[in-house]
Amino acid sequence: MRWIEVCLDTPHAEIDARCEELTALGAGGFVIESEEDFRSFLEQNRRYWDYVDRELEDSFRGLSRIKTYLSDDGEGRAVLAGIRARYPGLSVSFVEDSDWENNWRAYYHPIEVGERLVVVPAWEDAPPDGRLPLRLDPGLIFGTGSHPTTRMCLAALEGYAAEGKRVLDLGCGSGILGIGALVLGCECCVGCDIDPKAPDVAASNAALNGIGPDRFTVYAGDLLSDVSLRRLLGAGYEIVLANIVSDVIIPLSAFAGSFLAPGGVFICSGVIDGRETEVAAALRANGFTVTAHHHEEEWHCFECVR
Repeated sequence: MRWIEVCLDTPHAEIDARCEELTALGAGGFVIESEEDFRSFLEQNRRYWDYVDRELEDSFRGLSRIKTYLSDDGEGRAVLAGIRARYPGLSVSFVEDSDWENNWRAYYHPIEVGERLVVVPAWEDAPPDGRLPLRLDPGLIFGTGSHPTTRMCLAALEGYAAEGKRVLDLGCGSGILGIGALVLGCECCVGCDIDPKAPDVAASNAALNGIGPDRFTVYAGDLLSDVSLRRLLGAGYEIVLANIVSDVIIPLSAFAGSFLAPGGVFICSGVIDGRETEVAAALRANGFTVTAHHHEEEWHCFECVR
């Protein structure tokens, strides 16, 4: 089905009033794109990232816009005519259902990681190259295998994964690291993430790899503030993973060691250029010895033991 995309630039202070007027004209369901909202969102969630893509920032600069979608039929065109009469300066384009449902898939292809793994989108065939396939549906949550931090974690994981080992993935997102550990032969994995969508997304991705809830369990919650969640996760893990950001890894380093079994390893990444010294100092201050430091593009990954 084809849809009519209607875009109306409007001052931020007038967005609510314009939405009410568009509703009265027959439109329903709005997408608000606003630099002010974008900046507010970044400020309120600052601790969850160190880096925001410059192109993304530029795309919101000076922006204050309402989008709505109308069916491309007689009814939708009638609503469009009324909106155009009220707002002659709006812009109109057309989109197909398939544009939303499938076009993004063109950006994801099998990605070789480390020496043994290949991350394979759910709709692709695994390459016949002898690598272990890690199947994934990227969806709308972090962790596709394309980002340097994920690749470095998976590559580091290859040196530690083995039969019988238990894994804890802190900030698991799509579940890619924990699933990678299980594909590499580990016994089981427990994950947690602040995103409430993570448990369902990670479980779905695990199922793509033939992994059930008996081997992979994910909880949603804020590990830094929720002591009961930390108790629920338990201890005795041979591998603890954290692909997050520096402002989470630094406070996390104070208690990450409590999750580890004797001789276990803590692999952490998501550290951007300029923060690596600060993160390494926090790890050492909390009893860790950094045994390896990886650097790819502007990102850093540490392997640590206690």
